[in-house]
Amino acid sequence: PLVPTSRFKRHSVRCASDRQQLFNRIAPVYDNLNDLLSLGQHRIWKRMAVSWSGAKTGDSLLDLCCGSGDLTFLMSEKAGADGKVIGLDFSKEQLSIASSRQYLLSKACYNNIEWVEGDALDLPFSNGYFDAITMGYGLRNVVDKRRAMQEMFRVLKPGSRVSILDFNKSMQPFTALFQEWMIDNVVVPTATVYGLAKEYQYLKTSIDEFLTGKELEKLALDAGFSYARHYEIGGGLMGNLVAA
Repeated sequence: PLVPTSRFKRHSVRCASDRQQLFNRIAPVYDNLNDLLSLGQHRIWKRMAVSWSGAKTGDSLLDLCCGSGDLTFLMSEKAGADGKVIGLDFSKEQLSIASSRQYLLSKACYNNIEWVEGDALDLPFSNGYFDAITMGYGLRNVVDKRRAMQEMFRVLKPGSRVSILDFNKSMQPFTALFQEWMIDNVVVPTATVYGLAKEYQYLKTSIDEFLTGKELEKLALDAGFSYARHYEIGGGLMGNLVAA
């Protein structure tokens, strides 16, 4: 059974309501579709993202736009019993599933996780609070990417890292064409089986409107980070920004 959302800490969310509703609608099949559409590869990419974050035992960690909690659970294993992990998302449905998974998986270290319903553009945390931040497939979907990056910089301890995994907006024509073909011929038809064709058609638009690796690096530097590097992974279909 899903854990009631009253178990979450709630904070006001300033976001495009249509995007919030979209992620509430896809929540029940989100994990299954991720496994199916990536042939399980997303699990490897997420472990890479956590490794790049530099998270370690005893840390206070944030998984931003946590969804159903994949990265949050990986961060929890890094932090251990002496650490603390916050999983924050604006989707109540995603947080319900994340909480349910936490209960069902019942690893001892997962007791260090707290779920928070909140806004990536107005994080309810004090300055310099976290030792590391991860964000998986979230930055592309926030309405103000500049503000989101500034907020991540604000709540990170000086010199700490943020690791942001997302689709890569490739500048290589073949990679971009292959990515578009995959969405049109694999992702959307598969989502159609679940009655979510419209929701996943949004994916192509969101990638088209996303930033390139170089633009993401500039976004991080402009927000105050002193170092930023974007890595292409998954054959160039995915990317991971590391900033400190």
